Amino acid sequence: MMKLALRTLRFRKGGFVATFVAVVFGTAIVLACGGLMETGIRSNVEATRLAAADLVVTGPDSHLRAGRDEATPLTEQTHVPADTAAKIRAVDGVTEVVGDLTFATPLDLDGNFVQAKGHGWSSARLAPYKLVSGAAPRAPTDVVLDSSTARSGNLSVGSRVSLLTNGEPSTYTVRGIADGPAGHTFFSAPEATRLAGTDGSFTALAVLVAPGTDLDAVKDSVKELGDLTVHSGSDRGLAEHPDAPQFREALIAVAGSFGGIATMTMMFVVASTLALSAQHREREFALLRSIGTTPGQVRRMILGESLLVSIPAVLAGLVPGLLLGRLLFEQLAEHGVASPYVEYRQGWIPFAAGAGAAVLAAVGAALIAARKSARIKPVEALTESGLQRKWFTWTRLVLGVLFLGGAIALMIVTAAVMTGPLAAATAGPSILCWAIGIALLGPFWTKLTLALIRWPLYAVSKVNGRLAIVNVSARSVAMSAAVMPVMLAVGISTANLYMQTTSVHASDEAFTRDLRADAVLVSAAGAGLPASLVDEVRQVPGVAGASSYVTSLGSVDEPRKAPFSEDGAPLLGVSAQGNEGPAPVLVTSGSLEGLTGTTIAVPDRMVEKTGRGLGSTVKLTLGDGAPVELRVVATFAAERGYENLVLPAELLAQHTTARLAPQILVRYASGANPGPALAELAGTHPGVQVTGREALIEGNRADAHTQAWVNYLLVGLLIGYTAVSVVNTLASATIRRRREFALQRLTGSTRGQVLRMLTTESTLVATSGILLGTAVAAATLIPFSAKVAGSAVPHGPWYVYLVIIGAASALTYLATLVPATGVLRTNPAETTSRPD
Repeated sequence: MMKLALRTLRFRKGGFVATFVAVVFGTAIVLACGGLMETGIRSNVEATRLAAADLVVTGPDSHLRAGRDEATPLTEQTHVPADTAAKIRAVDGVTEVVGDLTFATPLDLDGNFVQAKGHGWSSARLAPYKLVSGAAPRAPTDVVLDSSTARSGNLSVGSRVSLLTNGEPSTYTVRGIADGPAGHTFFSAPEATRLAGTDGSFTALAVLVAPGTDLDAVKDSVKELGDLTVHSGSDRGLAEHPDAPQFREALIAVAGSFGGIATMTMMFVVASTLALSAQHREREFALLRSIGTTPGQVRRMILGESLLVSIPAVLAGLVPGLLLGRLLFEQLAEHGVASPYVEYRQGWIPFAAGAGAAVLAAVGAALIAARKSARIKPVEALTESGLQRKWFTWTRLVLGVLFLGGAIALMIVTAAVMTGPLAAATAGPSILCWAIGIALLGPFWTKLTLALIRWPLYAVSKVNGRLAIVNVSARSVAMSAAVMPVMLAVGISTANLYMQTTSVHASDEAFTRDLRADAVLVSAAGAGLPASLVDEVRQVPGVAGASSYVTSLGSVDEPRKAPFSEDGAPLLGVSAQGNEGPAPVLVTSGSLEGLTGTTIAVPDRMVEKTGRGLGSTVKLTLGDGAPVELRVVATFAAERGYENLVLPAELLAQHTTARLAPQILVRYASGANPGPALAELAGTHPGVQVTGREALIEGNRADAHTQAWVNYLLVGLLIGYTAVSVVNTLASATIRRRREFALQRLTGSTRGQVLRMLTTESTLVATSGILLGTAVAAATLIPFSAKVAGSAVPHGPWYVYLVIIGAASALTYLATLVPATGVLRTNPAETTSRPD
């Protein structure tokens, strides 16, 4: 049968182009997602500044709460106690341990700030840095710059340079210039310890091991010394860029979810094109069955055709998949979803997974398409070859009902159980469940929609339009193969896009509802604001209140029933203030005036769930792993799903990477305008700027916009893929009807009349697909929007939906009328004389 399959392909090349194209695009997308997955799992970061170290030891990177199975990631820079260095030196095979400190020291070059990290000179040899001029720093005012930074600022040995240290400008003398990785500044050991503010601990410990020593054995011995993270090999770069692991789970989640959706979409698209091809070849199968071909032989022939098409298509999709994966990673890194320091890796596993998924999708689709054609009885075969085939099977019914039942269950869970942004966790999968459930029962839903829209169109149509309506109604089973891709494109794109716009709107509403700040002071250098600045702002005439503003992520250890996810509890640090202060907190009991020292304010929902109100204690692990026990001094109202914990800004800032507040909120007195005075004050502090409250709102939107951008990108790829499916399906179906068009021409129809008939058919197909896709989106968006935004109507620009349905309609018309125009150019007599 493989020979027969090969000969079939030779004479039906055009019929298999759609399958070939679908598999090529599907392979490229799945392969790209595989590359993103491998990159996220490996998270390899090249070691540069610590490259000479055999092992790099840092503090813990996660915190496991009692009674929990999953650890909460620590998002701030952790530290290693100084006495750990002595313990590591005692490990067999260790020759030396070098302590490293890392802290922000932006350079002020004539008002332009260059980002740089400060370190002690003792760790410079780990790159290694080599002095090209000058000497090592000795005095507290000495500094060594890397050669790249020195050139950019036109600096040389003896030059004076201004650095921002702990938010304040400090002047240093360039004592030396060294060749090595750019963006690093070195100080004497005492000065580095003072600036880092971590006396008694290090950012990292570089471990040097004697040649020939079993590095794995040393690594295991070091791990036993305490709660430490030990990096070796390609993982050493993670110590230099501690924020890189924070992107790992996001990248893996994006690649996994999108790869799964892409695989399922590919299976559906390929199955749809093969099923349509099988429908158009029923006469051929009927003849084969009538001359004694067994069902198994028919199945093997269809399977052979599928393999002969899919294997070259998979090979053709490998190179685009590699390029697409790298492009996606670069875009994700540029928009803050992936770390720009992580090396993109795409080994043989993603290639095998992508190729295997594509081939399996094609084989599975071929078996489904061949099932009915192979099982039909020889006597019935010739009779049914000219008629519309039955579509109903118990298997299809059961699967369709199961998927629709799952979609209904997810809809109920979204509406009744999920809160705030967590609703997306169930709303997202429900889109696919609705789409697959409707697609499995496609002919039923196609008939239903055609029954609803045919009569209005019939009333305004002329002869050719009415012929199209009768034609489509009679061939509703075959037409469902064209309707379903349109449904998929409209449903997935509409639901995902409006889910994102609704989420962004809800996040903005939750954040701005209680925001009373009129202005915000920010650090243009990105190094944080000096701790004394908030008191200076309060002294400005016309300022009613000012508050430091710090954000981080921690873990609630006690009480255990706190309403926060495994990913951690959002922490907000503000200064002590009255209930009318600028902090975005609506106090319901107690007061923020007592928010000093080891105190905390908790949301009302946490009090409801745990019973811990005023005067009770809460145990937290902060973002740098530090445990704290805090006393509740206030409770506040918060939108469900958007709750956080409010701590004193001074306390929280000490346990962040920058150790400084990045913003100060300012509230104006009634009728006052202290803006000019604030700008004058900011001018006395290099790197400080005054902005409107919009800057704070935009900062809050950053994560939501990042997540939205990712979904826009990935949904765009899926839309493009389903658009390929729409074009393939409709173009293939139109070309295969050339004999029908030729017979119409021979009976007196003109080209224009045939095209008008097809235009009406396209209108029916597009309208049916749009209605079903809109139903899929509505079934997902109504409960999601009601839960997240408090309204059943999703938020977002109305033109987005118009663009979606306009694009779907345009694709439908173009994919039908363009190939039909080419077919109608052929002499009808020649067309009818050709074999199918």
